[in-house]
Amino acid sequence: MIINTNNIQHISFDLWLTLIKSHPEFKDKRNQLFKDFFDVPKNINEISKAIRHFDVFCNDTNQRTGLNFDTFEIYYLILDALEMNLDDISTQNMSVFYNECELLFLEYKPLLLVDDIENILKDLKNNNISINILSNTAFIKGRTLRKLLEFYGLTNYFDFQLYSDETGFSKPNPKMFELVLESANVIKPIKKIEILHVGDNVIADYNGAINFGFSAQLI
Repeated sequence: MIINTNNIQHISFDLWLTLIKSHPEFKDKRNQLFKDFFDVPKNINEISKAIRHFDVFCNDTNQRTGLNFDTFEIYYLILDALEMNLDDISTQNMSVFYNECELLFLEYKPLLLVDDIENILKDLKNNNISINILSNTAFIKGRTLRKLLEFYGLTNYFDFQLYSDETGFSKPNPKMFELVLESANVIKPIKKIEILHVGDNVIADYNGAINFGFSAQLI
């Protein structure tokens, strides 16, 4: 990963498909867990199709509205589409399922997309460039992603982390980038154009950052 740091004082990184990618076995095992936990009387292909549909739908909707579907809301949408009785499924059930899903996620951890990311982050810090994570979330909450970064020993390189499930907003909503600007200026005085946002999504990352006044780099 080559990053243009000319006249840049702060770098904001997207997470998924910028720094990490899903473990190749995780989604299949998560879908099976979903079927078993909620006792869904459908075949696994139907369940996987429904999960994928609402994954894409909610992500697209979040980008359009700039808001954020809660993880439990997405689960309920999937279960309703699979013709389950939602009256039998409490938010406590959802919490238990999420905890089990988190354990599975941390067993089949996402892989680092860039093998030498720690060296890249270390070089940035050595050059007095502050760094943050700015990530939209869906099935995996920010609390879990923090645990993942801790496992890889990357936490201390980031001055702060912002996740859509915690802020209530999703990129490209300018409020997400405003939070980066505010938090970065707590560290040191920085102008918008001195902040570089790096990500893989043209709409959420590149256009969102440019429209707010940041510099941007598409991965």
